[in-house]
Amino acid sequence: MSKPDTVRFRYNQAILVAAIIAFVGALPLANARDYLLPVLLVPLAVAVWAWRAGTDADARELRVRALAGQRRIGWEQVLELTTDQRGRAVARLDDGRQVTLPAVRGADLPRLVAATGQPLPGAAADAPPQ
Repeated sequence: MSKPDTVRFRYNQAILVAAIIAFVGALPLANARDYLLPVLLVPLAVAVWAWRAGTDADARELRVRALAGQRRIGWEQVLELTTDQRGRAVARLDDGRQVTLPAVRGADLPRLVAATGQPLPGAAADAPPQ
């Protein structure tokens, strides 16, 4: 269960609905022959992935979740948040590796940074004077 200060990024739930429809559609094929039964595993795996995969961010860390497992990355390890050529968010780590953040687009980066509790760079310059 996520805390109220945790920001969650998930894929569109239409993927989960499509996986359920594909599972129901594959039932007649799987029942036709015993060796076709593993066909049901494909929409089942897609449904579990659509339900689980994504990125959670809070003030302490990033959690990158996949089909089976998750990876925790402390904010102190993140050197830069940027986007790739396809518009997906990427975290560049202090050990030189890059981690693509599932379900996070480039437009979501301000929301991701806000989850850290730190101000956005340049936010003070953009704020109107009071």
